[in-house]
Amino acid sequence: MARTLRVLVQLMGWACVAIGLFHVALGNAATPGLGSAGATVDSWGRFMGASFVGYGLAWLWAARQRPIPATAVRALSAVLLLGGIGRLISLAVHGWPQWFQIALAMIELGLPPVLFWIAPAEERAAPRTADRGARPNHSPARDL
Repeated sequence: MARTLRVLVQLMGWACVAIGLFHVALGNAATPGLGSAGATVDSWGRFMGASFVGYGLAWLWAARQRPIPATAVRALSAVLLLGGIGRLISLAVHGWPQWFQIALAMIELGLPPVLFWIAPAEERAAPRTADRGARPNHSPARDL
């Protein structure tokens, strides 16, 4: 399960960075079904794209930790879940969006419970690694 966690956290990070950069570069054209919504929406979308890059970088930061911190995974997953809940509110208020937005909502609502469940996988595996003689942050020079 620890390997699955690491792959999902890295995948989330790179996907969010790529999607965010796509929105910064293309503005309104990056969102299926949006069309020409004008300068205000374009400006907002590009800003949110940059924010999504930052969100992706937070996932990548978590992926670089050994072990991956469960608290970070759960917090980042909660943000993703909140986005999915926002889409549900939009659906209730404005009706069905373009089909791709529905697919994204399914990911945003379905993936966080999986991530919440496997979040502590590496932290649980870490003590077993230490029991086998692995000494994190050990420098052989200290033994001299």
